[in-house]
Amino acid sequence: MSNRKNKKRFLHMSAIILILSMALLGCSSEAVKNSGDPSSESSNMITFAWPRDIGDLNPHLYNPSQLFAQSMVFEPLVSYQDGGELKPHLAESWEISDDGKEYLFNLRQDVKFSDGTRFNAEIVKKNFDAVLNNLDLHSWLGFIAKVAKTEVIDEYTFKLTLNEPYYPTIQELAVVRPVRFLGEAGFPQDGDTSKRIEKPVGTGPWVLDEYKVDEFAIFKRNENYWGELPNVEKIKVKVIPDAETRVLAFEKGELDLVYGEGVISLDSFKQLESTGSYVTSISEPVATRQLVMNTNKEQLSDLRVRQALHYGFNKHAMVEGVTSGLEEKADYILPTNFPYTSDVDATKVEFNVEKAKQLLDEAGWKLSKGKNVREKDGKPLEIELMYNSAESIQKTMAEILQSEWAGLGVKLNIVGVELTTQVERFKANEFEMNFFSNYGAPYDPHTFVNIVATEGFGFREAISAYPNKEELLNQIAEVQRTTDEAERQQLYTDILGSLQEQSAIVPISYIKKIAIYQKDVSNFTFPANRDEHPFKGISVNK
Repeated sequence: MSNRKNKKRFLHMSAIILILSMALLGCSSEAVKNSGDPSSESSNMITFAWPRDIGDLNPHLYNPSQLFAQSMVFEPLVSYQDGGELKPHLAESWEISDDGKEYLFNLRQDVKFSDGTRFNAEIVKKNFDAVLNNLDLHSWLGFIAKVAKTEVIDEYTFKLTLNEPYYPTIQELAVVRPVRFLGEAGFPQDGDTSKRIEKPVGTGPWVLDEYKVDEFAIFKRNENYWGELPNVEKIKVKVIPDAETRVLAFEKGELDLVYGEGVISLDSFKQLESTGSYVTSISEPVATRQLVMNTNKEQLSDLRVRQALHYGFNKHAMVEGVTSGLEEKADYILPTNFPYTSDVDATKVEFNVEKAKQLLDEAGWKLSKGKNVREKDGKPLEIELMYNSAESIQKTMAEILQSEWAGLGVKLNIVGVELTTQVERFKANEFEMNFFSNYGAPYDPHTFVNIVATEGFGFREAISAYPNKEELLNQIAEVQRTTDEAERQQLYTDILGSLQEQSAIVPISYIKKIAIYQKDVSNFTFPANRDEHPFKGISVNK
């Protein structure tokens, strides 16, 4: 694939996934006829709130459909589990050719769609082809643009052939969209799902039952489900845009569960927890909150300056204070519960003001008597940090950095912008420092290292002053192609270690999901896949 196509793919990806992971997008649906208030309220039903409408549940499209809702109805060939383990799902097993180009999937033979029709290789091919017929829409997902052929070998055997080896293929098949499977009755007459579907017919454990745009959606248990049936009969999703209103609804007992990232304030979560009236859970890390420095900028081109800034703030105290202990200090740029990340050998940087000042002195930035800001060649050590003005955590962290670095003799100017502006400026290399969080499971680590290497994205500028930049870019290209597991692990160890040691990407905290639920709810677990629904195994006793 050309550099131009790579660039297009990853810029498209940044606009889609980053905004999805931070903004919880959604709107209306035509998939099920609107109804009035639910005709009956089942006692065996979980009710929870979401900021936006569930969308039209097209498995092959993005905004406005909500990821958690799509994952309730539609399933993958392969599922992403704890620790990054990839397990059979609609595919019982798979075989990969020695050259890494051919994938043969042996499909389950006991699967039916929610309308009773059979799941087989023909419908798998039809879904793949619907996605491939809209390549520009889906090419952000790495393997999509590399697909050379889809084949039905027999009724329950499907073959996928790539034009070049790409090891993350299996991992990318676990994502919630766009390669999940719509039943025949859901396809429009022309087979083109890029604009609409007839109805959301999937193989998943849930079926959309009742629905009123921007008010509620009720999913009922799919009695044709091939796997273990859910414990609850129904899931009701109330659309409540305002976070404080969600808290009040929960306190009134109108909601059984509050779940997600940023769905209520951290203060509200801690307050509800402190009452002892509810059960609370915090997930394993789903992403890392990072500070990205642009080494194209003169004052940040020196490794010693970047290291000084890392040593020069009390990360533990900041994270503990700003997130009320819900996030934890990050020692590594990716969480160590992701694939290939547990063996990264990188220096843990601990708060050390004297070390920071020494590094700045060595870099030639001197603090003259009577002055508050260090200078070098007559220029002040002045840096701008961009943050998302709608994100209170970013704003507060920016203010703390401004205060702590002032004690080092560094002037930090903080600028709040809208999310879309933050993304655009980052991609356009119009930044000095920026907050970022990686995409999480099941996208990383391959997606993260790919965007680091992509021109036209802020990370390529962040590593521009690295002395080993070319070697690093070659390693990133090679890790996608290698078919040797040991070699792949070593490459990731080297890549992630090098990125961290050069200090242009500073890990701040590990982002986590929260859940708070009524005491009659049990068996709640967080999904390993950041985008999946959390209802597997959940029970309620009312």
